Amino acid sequence: MKSSILAIAATASLAALPVYAGSMDEATVEAAPVAPVVPAATPMGGDWTGPYVGLSFGSLQSQTGGTDASGGVYGVYGGYDYDFGNFVLGGEFDFQAGDDYDLAGVDVDNVMRLKARAGYDLGNTLLYGTAGVARVDTSLGDSTGPVGGVGIDYKVTDRFSIGGEALAHRFEDVGGSGVDVDAQTYSLRASFRF
Repeated sequence: MKSSILAIAATASLAALPVYAGSMDEATVEAAPVAPVVPAATPMGGDWTGPYVGLSFGSLQSQTGGTDASGGVYGVYGGYDYDFGNFVLGGEFDFQAGDDYDLAGVDVDNVMRLKARAGYDLGNTLLYGTAGVARVDTSLGDSTGPVGGVGIDYKVTDRFSIGGEALAHRFEDVGGSGVDVDAQTYSLRASFRF
């Protein structure tokens, strides 16, 4: 009987072999797909808040009574901008003079301007419009009138920017002479920011 119990146990073991066939490794479980991480949109603007000073170089074109003239101008300026996010608001004072510049026999000594400026912050680029008052000093005397225009600044570094500005001026009755002058300036600018 002992041999029949052993025979039954051996047969049962052989019958169970197909159940244990295969790998002893655990079954691989695939990870559930994960949605990609999308970074939150960040504002495109840079920070234009703070004071600045700079140098300008360009040309002055003027017209009076059918006569026009042009010449080179150079100057200094300073101002302050405040960045509200995508909108920048500021103010600026600038002074430009020229070498041997005259209009119909009238020597133009210099032009001073006090301007407000408002612009759109595009990151390292600032597009702006400007308006204010300007005063011209000439050999006939001086005159004060409106000035307005557009400009662009580009930040090369956080502390240095380059740009350009185009302005239109209107001066009436220069020095009480009855002479009215229209003038335009086109300037390249280099600014140092603090």
